[in-house]
Amino acid sequence: MRTLWETNKPLTATGILMLPVIVLTVIGVFIDPRIITGMPAWLKPAKFAVSISIYTLTLAWIFRYLADWPRLRSITGWVTSVIMVLEIGIISIQAARGTTSHFNVGTPLDAALFAIMGAAILIAWLASIAVMVALFRQNFTDPVMAWALRLGVLIAVLGAATGGLMVTPTSAQRSEARVTQHMTVSGAHTVGAPDGGPGMPGTGWSREHGDLRVPHFLGLHAMQILPLLAWLWKPKRASAIIAAGGAYGLLFALALAQALAGRPFLGGLR
Repeated sequence: MRTLWETNKPLTATGILMLPVIVLTVIGVFIDPRIITGMPAWLKPAKFAVSISIYTLTLAWIFRYLADWPRLRSITGWVTSVIMVLEIGIISIQAARGTTSHFNVGTPLDAALFAIMGAAILIAWLASIAVMVALFRQNFTDPVMAWALRLGVLIAVLGAATGGLMVTPTSAQRSEARVTQHMTVSGAHTVGAPDGGPGMPGTGWSREHGDLRVPHFLGLHAMQILPLLAWLWKPKRASAIIAAGGAYGLLFALALAQALAGRPFLGGLR
């Protein structure tokens, strides 16, 4: 942790800040009886706090390999940290209000908060693309770890991009808006049904329909899984980790195709 702090203070501070947020939101899951789209009100903030902590600390660790890019590390570190704190803040505010944070455009306030989140996460995504480009241009002494990081962040960038598929209004939402002249929800995780149906424990991924959160999750965590695989497996040739990255990318692509086809994750594996 000391090494991460020396590498990038904003990212490390954000990762540490999420730890008490995780504790508080998990407590909220058990003491707050409210349900939002089929899940405990504080489960979403808890999951996002965990995800943000993992992401920011991982990014700080990756920055150790970008010695030639001090300005990029400084700018992307601050930008990412501020945006992640903003995101968890809005998600928690909406949970406290007893409503959804994502896809919620029912009132001017809800629509404004959702728009702020969307604009902020787009900036964070562009920052991650800058990191990816730097990794492909950086010289490494270890080619195996080099390709694990490059492919891991590349797939993570693609995984983050699937969030754009979620914000498109569904046909049912557009039809309702034409009738009522007002749209309260714009977008969904679930493909083929409204959000809030039967879901897998913990994740909430739909058990009956496609769910875009599955490829989103798989894609984002490539930046941890591939470097971890390179560290544990210790292949002697870069071609081995490149093949592993290709296989992981194929898994991500198949999960995305399955979700878009409206097929549930576990159902599609049987």
